[in-house]
Amino acid sequence: MAAEGKASSTSSVSDKKHRGIPEAGFLDDVGKFMSTSSSDSAESVIRSFDEQLRKYKFMEINLLTKKKKLQGQVPDLKSSLEMVKLLQAKKEKGEETHSRFLISDQLYANAKVPPTEKVCLWLGANVMLEYSIDEAEELLQKNLKTAIKSLEELEDDLGFLRDQYTTTEVNMARVYNWDVRRRQALKAQS
Repeated sequence: MAAEGKASSTSSVSDKKHRGIPEAGFLDDVGKFMSTSSSDSAESVIRSFDEQLRKYKFMEINLLTKKKKLQGQVPDLKSSLEMVKLLQAKKEKGEETHSRFLISDQLYANAKVPPTEKVCLWLGANVMLEYSIDEAEELLQKNLKTAIKSLEELEDDLGFLRDQYTTTEVNMARVYNWDVRRRQALKAQS
């Protein structure tokens, strides 16, 4: 983008990377920026800002898709973890567990599960592995912690992205207004 390297940043963003999202610097002095810009017109600068806005929108769509996927995984992980803990408690008491298993959409089967040392977990891509109850609990807790952390990072990145989007829109408006004032001044001189 033509304006990216020339704009000064007034935000206090730390060195933290936001998933490769480029920072949109705020144009403090539009006249100075336009005089040092390699673009020959305000229209080309505005086009480059508009292109950057489209890139930000594309990034936002991708991040929102990831967020939605993670928001679906967190409740699944929590319920799986609760079930593993229930199986652990029933095993320690020597009791069998009564459960309903989902066979297909809205079709369940009742089952009695005797005290067990093993549990099978779906890993995805039609893969299921058998774990000891302790290993399963540890794996599910680790996956839940990772999913929650990723969700927090996505929220942070989405906030950063919204800030960049707003900054770019403000820069576009400032360049446009600068160009209008410049044209009015030229017209008044003639």
